[in-house]
Amino acid sequence: MAEDPDPAKRQQLTVSERDLDVLAEDLARWLDSRVSADHPPKVANLSRPQAGGMSSTSILFDAEWSVDGRQESGSFVARMAPESGSFPVFETYDLATQYKVMAGVAETTDVPVPGLCWLEEDEKPLGTPFFVMKRVDGRVPTDNPPYVFIGWLFDATAEERALLTAHTVEVISKVHAIPDPAIRFPALRGPGQSLRRHVEAQKAWYRWALTDDGFEIPLLERTFAWLDEHWPADPGPDVLSWGDARPGNIIYDEFAPAAVLDWEMAALGPRELDVAWVIFIHRFFQDIATRFEQPGLPDFLRRADVVAKYEELTGHTVQNLDWHIIYAALRHGIVMARVKRRMIHFGEDTDTPDRDDYVMHRASLERLLDGTYEWD
Repeated sequence: MAEDPDPAKRQQLTVSERDLDVLAEDLARWLDSRVSADHPPKVANLSRPQAGGMSSTSILFDAEWSVDGRQESGSFVARMAPESGSFPVFETYDLATQYKVMAGVAETTDVPVPGLCWLEEDEKPLGTPFFVMKRVDGRVPTDNPPYVFIGWLFDATAEERALLTAHTVEVISKVHAIPDPAIRFPALRGPGQSLRRHVEAQKAWYRWALTDDGFEIPLLERTFAWLDEHWPADPGPDVLSWGDARPGNIIYDEFAPAAVLDWEMAALGPRELDVAWVIFIHRFFQDIATRFEQPGLPDFLRRADVVAKYEELTGHTVQNLDWHIIYAALRHGIVMARVKRRMIHFGEDTDTPDRDDYVMHRASLERLLDGTYEWD
């Protein structure tokens, strides 16, 4: 393999900016140190997923090598923490914990987590920590353009969407069934009540993402206060919360889950964290469709259907759901406000004098808070 002609220049480039040919060389060099190959591994066909979130960087690649004359090959995904210069959505990216959570889920359930290969915590090989997992083919409901407007899920029948709803809720129920989650996932433990710790972490993220330099969002401040005033008397037992539980983080084979992705928001907490999240995130997209006088997918992931299926699968009676849906709307509001700030930072959007407009679903959140949001 050719020597890097200008290592100093390479360090100035972010992973997202770096030429894919250069990344291929970096990955091949790193892989050689991991597999003890007979000859330097070949890395090819690098690409970046066309659809995906802004929370991390993913690189798809193929690799082949031989060990003691035995040929090995595969298709992989490298999941990398974003660089600070990319104006990241989250303050920290604990890839080691994410990797261990995925490993624990794979070990204790039949939830289809992609096969994990290697964790690299040293940032030297690619300029940022990363882990590598096996690539899983399939299809994903897209966020951009939202699946409520176009795509395979939009074109599916109501019965097929009901099947996908059932499979998605089943994934959540299986994650929640993992026994002794606080013992099995020690990195997620902390002092005090898990729900209180979860909310305090959101407050800290909100301060970092927005308020530390004067971008206070009055609507989000009011929602934090509402949550404190209406705190659940009994949040319920802790489970492993997937954190970003939604169809957009699942690769489907037809309408059955083939790979469950994106565990960076995993935490310990009540079951309703995930139940409310999957309900609210779909309503976020459906409300956008309604705003543009489009039909959207009103039959998909309906609140009553999700609750009924979850209770059928788990025997658990969902409680404090209104509180948790407002909390989900708050959490997504922080995401949307940070994304808007990110777009302004890169010249893709302009500022607004009304800070509440940073929350794309402000009208929905306001109606949730005053009790006038209509579900049907």
